[in-house]
Amino acid sequence: MTKGDFLTNLGILWIGRREDRAALSNAPVVQFLKFDETGVKVNKLLWDDFSRNPIDLIEAIWTQVPDWRESYEFPDGLFRTRVPHFDEVVIRELLANALFHRPYTTRGDIFINLYPDRLEFHNPGLLPLGVTPSNILHASIKRNELLAKVFYDLKLMEREGSGYDRIYEALLSTGRPAPLVKEGDDRVTVTVQRRILKPEVIDFMVKANQTFALTQKEKITLGLIAQQEAVMLAELTVLLELKSAEESREWLGRLVEWRLVRTAGRTKGTKYLVDPDLLSKLDFQGKTTLKAIAPHRLRELVLTDLGRHINASIGEIHSRIGTEIPRKALQRELSWLNASGKIRTSGGRRWRRYLLDKTTPNTTPLSNRNRINPLRNL
Repeated sequence: MTKGDFLTNLGILWIGRREDRAALSNAPVVQFLKFDETGVKVNKLLWDDFSRNPIDLIEAIWTQVPDWRESYEFPDGLFRTRVPHFDEVVIRELLANALFHRPYTTRGDIFINLYPDRLEFHNPGLLPLGVTPSNILHASIKRNELLAKVFYDLKLMEREGSGYDRIYEALLSTGRPAPLVKEGDDRVTVTVQRRILKPEVIDFMVKANQTFALTQKEKITLGLIAQQEAVMLAELTVLLELKSAEESREWLGRLVEWRLVRTAGRTKGTKYLVDPDLLSKLDFQGKTTLKAIAPHRLRELVLTDLGRHINASIGEIHSRIGTEIPRKALQRELSWLNASGKIRTSGGRRWRRYLLDKTTPNTTPLSNRNRINPLRNL
C-alpha cells in the first residue's frame, strides 16, 4: 500500500484521506435506486463523498438501505418462520464482487436497482478475461491481485473463488432461482429474484442439511434439483455450468447414496428427482429435538403452557414443554418474560411459581372480544 514515504493508489483507497480518495480518477461511487410497479423511481440513496473505504462502504450500504430488513413469513407448525427478501450473504457478496472485480481504469458508478420482483447490480466494465456468465460459478480469475489479497485478509471474500458459490448456496437454500449474470457492452448486470419459487424447498433444505451435514456443492445441487423436481443429466450439467456430465458426480456427492435424490434411466438419459416430503419417510440418523429451540419460540411455548396451567413451577413447566430444552435457557426466558411484564411470580427462590400477568392490557379488538364472550359486558 506504500511506495517509499507515499501511499499507492491501493493505499489511498483503503487508508487514505477523503480528499485523496476523491482525487483518484475512478474511486467507487454507489447509487441505490428503488422503483415501483410502474417503473417510477421512488427512492434514491447515494454514496459519493469518498469518505469510506471499501469495507466501510459495504457496511454503510447494508445498514442504510431499509429494504434489506423486509421479509416473508411462512407457517411453521405453531410458529411462523421469517425469510428475508434478500439474504445478507447475497447482498454483501454482490457488493464485494462489484468493488473487487470492477476495472479501476473504467469510469462509471455501481448501480443497485431494486424492483418489486428483483434486485439488479450494475457494475461498470466487463468480466475479467476468461470469465463468462456461463462459467462464473467456477471461475477464480482475479483482475486485481493486490486488491484481492486485501479483501481476503479482511474476510470479505474467499481466496479461491469469486463468492458466487456462496450466493448460489444462499439463494437455492431459500427456494429462489440462481442469479442471472449478463455481460453488456460496457457493464455486467447480476439479477437476483425476490420471489420464492417453492416455499416448501426451504424446510426441505434445512432438514436435509441438519440431518446429513451437506457440503456446499451438495447443497447447491440439491437446491437446483428440488426446484426443478426432475432434471435430466444434460440439464443438470448446464445448470451447474459444468464442462462435461462426468463432473456432475463431484457435485452430486452422496445425495444419491443417502436417497435424498433418486435416479431414473441410465447413462445420458439419467433423470434426477427429489421429493420434498422424502425426509418424513426416511429413517433419519438423528431425532427431532428442542435442544436448540430459538428463544422467541421457547417464550411462546412457556406462555402457551402457563395459559393452560395457571400456577406452575419451573420444574413443572420444564417437564411439560420438553426436558431436552436446557434448564438454563428456560430460566433465562422466564426471567425475560417476567421483566417484560408478560408473566409474574409468587413465592421465594426455591418455591417460586409462575403465572400469566392478567393486568397486561388486552389488545384484542372489542368486536372480537364480544364475539368470543357475548356476556362479558353484562
